[in-house]
Parts: sequence; structure tokens; C-alpha cells
Amino acid sequence: MNDRDLHDRYELAVRIAREAGDLTLRYFGRGNYQVEWKRDASPVTVADREAEQHLRKRIAAAFPLDGILGEEFGEQPGTSGYRWILDPIDGTQSFIHGVPLYGTLLGVEREGRSLIGVIHHAALHEAVHALAGGPAVHVRDGKESPARVSACGTLADGLFCTSDFAGYLKTDRLPALEKLAAAARRGRTWGDCYGYLLVATGRAEAMLDPIMNVWDAAALQPILEAAGGTFTDWQGRPTIHGGEGIATNGLVLEEVLAIARG
Repeated sequence: MNDRDLHDRYELAVRIAREAGDLTLRYFGRGNYQVEWKRDASPVTVADREAEQHLRKRIAAAFPLDGILGEEFGEQPGTSGYRWILDPIDGTQSFIHGVPLYGTLLGVEREGRSLIGVIHHAALHEAVHALAGGPAVHVRDGKESPARVSACGTLADGLFCTSDFAGYLKTDRLPALEKLAAAARRGRTWGDCYGYLLVATGRAEAMLDPIMNVWDAAALQPILEAAGGTFTDWQGRPTIHGGEGIATNGLVLEEVLAIARG
């Protein structure tokens, strides 16, 4: 592995996330598609599938030896040591309800660690992306600036976000959600990848999901860390493979973990 290998993939990831996001806008809010339901009861649309197919095509053309894992079309093994992990629409529930908080997620993993992350919110004209080691870049209406977590030191002064309540019920973690709500100054369900973007750009202090797939998590770790924050599982381990996720500004990490573990 060398810096050029990573930078070439990073540049492509940023570019094709934007392209895939543009594809979703052909359908978002237009009512020109049907919603289907997968075996896990999650929704999927033609927009999800077309966006992932576009990502796969662009990656295969540029890096044919890289592996690809996507939410909609499974895994294509590679031999280069790099694996792209794709979620073409993270927040399909938001998408189908005309809520613009959905996003396209791209992560690039090597040796079990995600080294490149992109969150692109096409409907909001906003994105954040990073290469491991930083810096993290915030893009809003085409203008770039550094992405940095907040300096808030306690949940009592901060905002925590989560995606929904179903995951807490399924994992018997509803008490943790109630304690977080009591501890934080504000709590909001500005969830899915939008909540993680808020933490990375200093507008929220913590974002939690009790259930995550690896394609939900892969883009997040390099972004949060490059922005000065943390991305861990509920035990505090910095991993994208924990099946759950906690993002913080770093300063509230121990407070959040104490509640999550409790």
C-alpha cells in the first residue's frame, strides 16, 4: 500500500458518490418509482439499485482488482487487498417519504480497517469526506471547508441523535435511549448518515445506532476520526464490524459509553 494508491481511490470515491447522489435525484420526491420490501422488511427502490450499479461500474473500470460489497448486490471478491463498501441510499425510509436526510455512503477498507469515507447528501447539496489521517472536508453548496467536531464537553450542553426507536426495542436497549434523552440537552432523530455528518461538522455531539450493517458504518470511521472525533461500537472499540455504532466528538465519549454499557 502506498499514498498514491489511497489518494487515487479517495479522489474516485468523492467523485462517484456525487454521481450516484445525482442519480437518486431523478427519483427523489417525484413519485416515479415503486417501493419494494426486502426479506429484512427494509425498503428498496430503483434509485437504490441504479445508484449502486453505477458505483460498481465506475469502481470496476478504475480498479478491477478491488473487492466490492454493496447493500443491494452483495459481495464481489477482489485480489488487491482493497474492498469498497457501498450503501447507495442510507436512509431509504427518509428517501421514500420525501425527507432529504438520506445519503450515499462509500467506504474503502484494507486489512479490516476503513481508510476512506464519503457521506454525500445529494438533496441537501452537502457532503463530508476524509482519507485516514485527515483532514476531513465539509462541502456545502460547492464550497469546501474543514470538518471539525464540536468542543462541547458534556451531554448536558449537547445534542445527541439517533435513527429510530425500533433498533432499541429489538436489542433491549430502550433504557439506554431514555437515559441519553435525560442526560442530553437535546435529542433528535436526525438519523442515518445525516446524524454522523452532524457530529463530524460540529453540530451534534453524539450519534448512536444500536443496529448497523457494515455498509452503514464503513464510511463513518475515517470521517469522524479525521474530524477529531470517534467512531466505535457500544463497547468503545474503534471498528466498523461491530454491528452497532457510536459517533462522538471525543469529549463526551466516556459519558456516552457509560450510558450505553449501563
